[in-house]
Amino acid sequence: MVDQMVLQAQQWVNATYTAAAGYQRCPEDGRTGWSTMYSLTMALQREIGITTLSTSFGPATLAALTARGGVPYTETNRNIVKIVQSACYCKGYNAGSISGYFDSTTQSAVLGMTANAGLGTSWSQNSPKLMKALLTMDAYVVVSGGSPEVRAVQQWLNGRYLPRRDFFVMPCDGHFSRDVQKNLLMAIQYELGLSDDLATGTFGPTTQNGLRVHTVQQGSTGIWVQLFSAAMVFNDRGRFTGTFDADLAADVADFQGFSALHLTSQADFATWAQLLVSTGDPTRPGSACDCSTTVTAARAAALKAAGYFAVGRYLDQVPGGLDKKIKPGELQTIFDGGLRVFPISQYNGGERGYFTQAQGVADATAAHDAAAGYGFAPGTVIYFAVDYDATQEDIDAYVVPYFRGVVAGLASRGKRYLHGVYGSRNVCAEVTRTTLARWSFVSGMSTGFSGNLGFPLPANWAFNQIQTTTAGSGTGAIQIDKDVWQPGTDPGTAVVGGGGDGQIQLFLDSLQQIYDAAVGYGQGDPNLLVMEYLRHWDYDNAQFDQLIGPIDQNWIQYATAHGITHVANMPDPFYGIVIDPAHFGASCNGAYLIPPPPGVAFNRGDVAGWAGDLYTFYGEWRRDSDSIASGYDYCRQRLARIDDTTGTFKLTDLLEDSTAYTIATAVRGGRTIVQAMQDHLLGGYTTRLKRFVQDRLGGTAASIAAFAREALLRADDTVIALGRIYLIETTGGVPTAQPNSLPDSLLDPFCQGFGETLAALVTQEG
Repeated sequence: MVDQMVLQAQQWVNATYTAAAGYQRCPEDGRTGWSTMYSLTMALQREIGITTLSTSFGPATLAALTARGGVPYTETNRNIVKIVQSACYCKGYNAGSISGYFDSTTQSAVLGMTANAGLGTSWSQNSPKLMKALLTMDAYVVVSGGSPEVRAVQQWLNGRYLPRRDFFVMPCDGHFSRDVQKNLLMAIQYELGLSDDLATGTFGPTTQNGLRVHTVQQGSTGIWVQLFSAAMVFNDRGRFTGTFDADLAADVADFQGFSALHLTSQADFATWAQLLVSTGDPTRPGSACDCSTTVTAARAAALKAAGYFAVGRYLDQVPGGLDKKIKPGELQTIFDGGLRVFPISQYNGGERGYFTQAQGVADATAAHDAAAGYGFAPGTVIYFAVDYDATQEDIDAYVVPYFRGVVAGLASRGKRYLHGVYGSRNVCAEVTRTTLARWSFVSGMSTGFSGNLGFPLPANWAFNQIQTTTAGSGTGAIQIDKDVWQPGTDPGTAVVGGGGDGQIQLFLDSLQQIYDAAVGYGQGDPNLLVMEYLRHWDYDNAQFDQLIGPIDQNWIQYATAHGITHVANMPDPFYGIVIDPAHFGASCNGAYLIPPPPGVAFNRGDVAGWAGDLYTFYGEWRRDSDSIASGYDYCRQRLARIDDTTGTFKLTDLLEDSTAYTIATAVRGGRTIVQAMQDHLLGGYTTRLKRFVQDRLGGTAASIAAFAREALLRADDTVIALGRIYLIETTGGVPTAQPNSLPDSLLDPFCQGFGETLAALVTQEG
């Protein structure tokens, strides 16, 4: 969309400075962008006497502007004022006309920016640094995906530390970033008493020693609590505060547990370090390691004695590269030494040009064949490596396509193994988000990687590589990279050469026992009774009773009396996660009792499954709309995430819904529920999402969006309409704007994002 005032600014700056040596014209398209800011920066340099023009507002520009007294309200150079006015329009502030007069409207515009940046009415005192900020694309309001709590910290840092020589106005957009991380470290260094020359924003020995004596705990108040809570906020925990209260202590304990730290609920050094740098405290113990050296019996004993339980080893090696792959008999030696193994695939991975989709397919098939040759069991996670500092642009253009190839390559071999990712925090998070990597192996030791600075640990981290060290001595000495392991994640494997996944058989045996009891009960359809039994654990309530009918309570009592007291965990072999039998049972119960209608229509059976999850997810969007206003963006960022543990439409929910549809369809076709589940868990899972999207939701992003819109707006069934309000308000709060009250400009992008996200997930199945 063309902004007429931005267009005027572009036309003016080009017309005025095109003849200046070194000036670079900006497009005259009425759209704000860096090219326009660069042209305005060069225009300013020209006006303050700099003859060698540059797109960078660097130290020379700042010094020259400061020497002339900045840009006061009394500025008489009309071109400089026009630059201010043009930049204001490019940043969304109304400066009146581009007149060259610093009138009240222009003053209001610059003061609007300073207020949003947390700087009050400080234009006059700080105009050189503020001009530098004005000529960037930084935002000073929360933008999509940003956090108001992060913005509050950004504003506070600006307001407190801008007078320091090397502290410049940071964005106040609600996003944690590398520059924001650096500014926080500089703030800590200022409070430690470091001079401007020494406060560089790096986590060096002086800063570390200073933090060792600044432990804060419940009851503490003041600047160190503010700095610590700021670091917590930047790591997606808690709120910004100057008082260490019980809520902050609980948030600290939660963060320490997530980060595999000792639970002290205090801001001790280990916690400070973990908040501020990707290694955390590299001297802390690790319980896992990885190495390129053969693990002999003596080395295995040394690793075990040093406290390690698992070791990462390479499946293969680059031709002509280091001799790092697992040797014949080595795995058994490791197991005999009491250790476990997690396999790593790295055929290259050291530069962006290596990462193509075709290469991902090739690496995945080679890794599969190697892993199968060693006898690794189905469901083992293989970590594919990104061993360089991949920027966001690299991730989008190279790394993600590579991992899409990895997914396709593993799928082409029957999806025996799961893919994990090794790389920076950002690489791990983005690969997980886009390709559903099961676990992340973080290269935390690379503290200078741009993908580690300004990014929290990914939610699905299993291993964090923090230090190169040596374990053992003599014949047992071995150089390793020490890894911290997150309990409850990938435990590695302690045996090779076995059969399939034992958990699958446990679940099938459990399901058979329930089915046999249902047959013995002798009243009603045994398949339906099994679904009701699974459902009753969490979905035996009035809402579900009204939606699809009540559970036969006599059957539940009969099953319990005959020794049926639980159901085994239900595995999903494709993604390596455990899905909820109760949610599956409820969804399957609805899909079986109330078959789907033809066309773009839905019914109560859908509400028992995917449509009910859509309603709660819609409520979450409305609840979070202050930070992510776009429904499209919300779906792309939050829907069906493998690393989500709190949302109501996680990947697990989608798998439960789609599996339920598959099983219900098969049972209506004549299979028993046990037979249908066996078919599914022993191979049918590889195309389950594809069949669900194709057969139930029309097969395309557009058709899925149409189904979503119909589900959100249908009003002719009172039970569905009332249930929709109830489900939306369970997550969105009371009241929440219902879908029929939203304009199409808000609802349609939400439905589009829902459709595109689900359609993209289908491609994971190859």
